[in-house]
Amino acid sequence: MRRPGGAALAAAALVLLAAACGSRVPESEFTERPAERGGGAAPSGEARGEPVRVGVIASETSPVGDAFSGPQDGALAYFEALNARGGVGGRPIEAVTCDDGGSGLGNSDCVRELVLKEKVFALVATTSLNYAGAPQVSDAGVPDIGGQPIGAAYETYPHLYGIYGSRAPRTGGKPGWGGDLYGGTEVYRYFKREHGARTAAVVSYNQAASASYARSVTSGLEAEGYDVVTEQVDFSLPNFDAVAADLRARGVDLVFDAVDTGGNAKLCRALDEAGVELTAKVTNVQNWNSSVREDYADAERCRNSLWVTGSSRNYEDTEEPAVKAFRDGMDRYADTGTRSQWQLEGWAAAMWFADAAKSCGKDLTRACVEDFMNRAEPYDAGGLLLPARFEQVPEPPKTRPTCVSAARWQDDADGGDGGWVTQGEMTENCFTVPQLPYRP
Repeated sequence: MRRPGGAALAAAALVLLAAACGSRVPESEFTERPAERGGGAAPSGEARGEPVRVGVIASETSPVGDAFSGPQDGALAYFEALNARGGVGGRPIEAVTCDDGGSGLGNSDCVRELVLKEKVFALVATTSLNYAGAPQVSDAGVPDIGGQPIGAAYETYPHLYGIYGSRAPRTGGKPGWGGDLYGGTEVYRYFKREHGARTAAVVSYNQAASASYARSVTSGLEAEGYDVVTEQVDFSLPNFDAVAADLRARGVDLVFDAVDTGGNAKLCRALDEAGVELTAKVTNVQNWNSSVREDYADAERCRNSLWVTGSSRNYEDTEEPAVKAFRDGMDRYADTGTRSQWQLEGWAAAMWFADAAKSCGKDLTRACVEDFMNRAEPYDAGGLLLPARFEQVPEPPKTRPTCVSAARWQDDADGGDGGWVTQGEMTENCFTVPQLPYRP
């Protein structure tokens, strides 16, 4: 993977921010609709009716390599599995993909290709480094369902429905509430409650997007009463050895970062060489994948202190029926070689669209699909997601009940690759926490 440039770091920072601020309402507060557990499938048998065409945009060839392809892989596998079971009301889903190359111009081209030329009914699992075409999607009234909130588009435009839900007005003007978005402190509360952590470090580059994300993490940690150590390294020549030495001297419990995967691996190696013992080295949903053993090959101690947090169920939890269905579908329909949380969330996005389409019966319209997306009941994709919904509230909440999905990496004692081990039931890792403003 190439070292990401400024745009890539901006995207990485926003992905991290979305993961950190993707708070959800506890499942216990709502009543689940039985239809959500069905996965949107029609009666068994191959779908033969008129296809429903959907578009999938991903920044497959972006400055961060193929890091943005996971949701697309998951969505495509879900549609293959769905079609094998009869599609939606006997109609197959026909997915048309477009790689925007990670650029705003490429994204706008993809939007024109899919919306104007291919005339897709909806977009699903959009994962774009620069979602420049979002205004055109919204103006065309095309539902965009289950996209990754890498930028602020899913908190800005109507007809766009991010994978984690939203409370923002989404009127098409400024994002959020007058340009401010809000995120909770549940991740920091979790580590404080479960592990007694009190001192945390935030490591960033001397680059605008990285530094901005680091400030938001610092603000959240301070709101939860942590002693915070901030470390900034030069983007071109980062001295992680000096950072590791300082963190050891200060007795840091947790380490959060605003650097790329390559930088994380180098930081972990430096922490190991300095003998730093951590409660957790916390990363995000974008790095929640099966390549950890390879990425952190020379940092065994730090590798086994890696934690991830997010808003979806661990893709390793195959004892859960919905996760097993995802893994079986990926094994059959996706020849990618790796498994990741973003693949699971892409699968969940496709399920969300399918369930919305199924709710329409024979009268499948965009308006009907959006009625499903905007309903009061939350959606959890058969238990894959923390319950999410879309409600446009005029004022941002000061506090909010939230939950956290958490997992820790553990090497295989018998010499295998190891994997992510879930830490508590995600619908029970819940807190009422303050909502803090940030600027996208």
